[in-house]
Amino acid sequence: MYLGIDGGGTKTAFALISGAGELLATSTAPSCYYLGRSIDLVDDVLRSGVGLVCAQAGIRPDQIAYAFVGLPGYGEVSSDVETLNAIPAQVLGHQRYGCDNDMVAGWAGSLGAVDGVNVIGGTGSMAYGEYDGRGLRVGGWGELFDDEGSAYWIAIQGLNTFAKMADGRLAEGPLRPLLAKHLQLGTDLDLVDVVLNRWQGDRARIASLAPVVTAAAADGDEACTAILAAAGRALAGLVKSTVAQLGFPSGQVVPVSWSGGVFASDQVRTAFLADLADTSVEPRDPIVSPVLGAALYAARLAGHPLSAESVHTLQEVGGGNDE
Repeated sequence: MYLGIDGGGTKTAFALISGAGELLATSTAPSCYYLGRSIDLVDDVLRSGVGLVCAQAGIRPDQIAYAFVGLPGYGEVSSDVETLNAIPAQVLGHQRYGCDNDMVAGWAGSLGAVDGVNVIGGTGSMAYGEYDGRGLRVGGWGELFDDEGSAYWIAIQGLNTFAKMADGRLAEGPLRPLLAKHLQLGTDLDLVDVVLNRWQGDRARIASLAPVVTAAAADGDEACTAILAAAGRALAGLVKSTVAQLGFPSGQVVPVSWSGGVFASDQVRTAFLADLADTSVEPRDPIVSPVLGAALYAARLAGHPLSAESVHTLQEVGGGNDE
């Protein structure tokens, strides 16, 4: 049995699979994004989720053959890496696991752990690719000065657009009434109270507003349509940079896929694919979700990668993209 753990900005997903591609158990827990909080959060979340998934499968953690733990923020504070690497052992009771950034889970799930590039459009954004044994991360510098194309970035652009519409600096579109209704604003300026005072600028809560921007665009809001198109181009830019730096041979077609809730937007996907149209890449729909990718990667790390038939079985029961 192989355990996959995919930590994200809004939740942490757990999945236990067999070597034959059977999905044995799943569970979810709160986000384990610890930056700005205590690193103890990672232990708490993993302990809760592993306990739930093992109880569902009727096993003990020490019966798991191998696990892969994908953590948001992993590697972004070098002094924390040793501590993060040690936490799963405390939870699982053994050393049969790998630990890395959650981008690896997204890549493994979307492409079935083959050479190519996956781009994440979730709460944050980044791309990860592998070629000939070398892995490379591009993007993911955080919401304050990067993460272009992410749900947080889309939401911030939407909030900025709302403010301009309320001021008359921009012609009013569907976003203004939609966002006011969604947040139950008494007046436009109550937006400041909600986002800055009540939410304290919380990253996940702000990112949760991205679907409102998508809905406004679907209702014909030109400003929101432009935001989503810019998000798609930004995500395509991450892919282009990753492909160029990994050194794929000239003319080789590179498999490219995606993960994260931002890609649920048709307008983001359309802009993303259009921007990659003249490049040597082959867009592929995600094979399985990131959490199942983490489980696949666990099997690979154990030296027992699942067969194509088993991956297909897992695809049928587990689906593709996931936030």
